[in-house]
Amino acid sequence: MRIARSTVHHGGMTELSARRPLKSRSTGWARAGSRTLLQMGVKPNQVSAASVFFALGVPLCLLTQTLPSALGWFGAAACIQLRLLCNLMDGMLAVEGGLKTPHGDLYNEFPDRLADVIILASLGYAGGDEVTKLLGWLAAFGALMTACIRMHGASLIGTHDFQGPQAKPHRMAVATLACLLMMIGVKIPVIAASLGFMVAGIAFTIVKRLRTLSHALHERALKASTSLDP
Repeated sequence: MRIARSTVHHGGMTELSARRPLKSRSTGWARAGSRTLLQMGVKPNQVSAASVFFALGVPLCLLTQTLPSALGWFGAAACIQLRLLCNLMDGMLAVEGGLKTPHGDLYNEFPDRLADVIILASLGYAGGDEVTKLLGWLAAFGALMTACIRMHGASLIGTHDFQGPQAKPHRMAVATLACLLMMIGVKIPVIAASLGFMVAGIAFTIVKRLRTLSHALHERALKASTSLDP
C-alpha cells in the first residue's frame, strides 16, 4: 500500500498538495531543466497548460492520415513523453523554484485530466477499428475515475493515493511503448492489446484505491470511537 501525503507550509498553515512522488525529481537532468526554465522566466502554470498542447500532438500525429506512418507513431510517443516532462517540471518550478500559486493545484489537476482523455482516446481511434475505439474511451474514462477516487480520498482523509498498477506514469509508459511498437511495424494487434491491458489494470487500480480508502475510513472511525471511550 502506498499513499503519499504532500504538504506545503504557508504562514503557519499546512496545505495539502497533490504532488506525485517521483524519483526523477532528484536527477541531475531534471534539476538542470528546472533551473533553465526558471532562468527563462517560465511559470509552473504555463508548463501545466503546455502539457495539454503536447497531448494534442498525439491526435495530430496519428489521426491526420488514414494510416499513421512510422514518423507519426514516433511523434505521438515523443508527445506523450513531453507531456510527462511538463508534469515533472511544473511541480519542480512550483515547489523547488518557489513559484507556487494559490490556484496551482487547479492547474496541476485539470490539464492532466484533459491530456489523459486526449491521448488515450486518440490511441483508440488510431487503432482503426471499433474495438480499439471502445477500449480507448474505456481507458480514458478509467483514467478520470482513478483521479476522482484519489482526489475524493484526499478530501476525506487528507492523503493522496497514487498506487497503481495503472496510475498515470504506468498508463503513459504503456501508451508510449505501444506507439514505438507500431512505429517498427510489429505484426500483432498492438493497440488493442495495449489498451486492453491498460483497461484491466485501471479496473484493478480503481478497486485497490477504493479498498484502501474504505480501510482508512474504517480505521479513522475506530480511532475516533476508541478516543471517546471513558
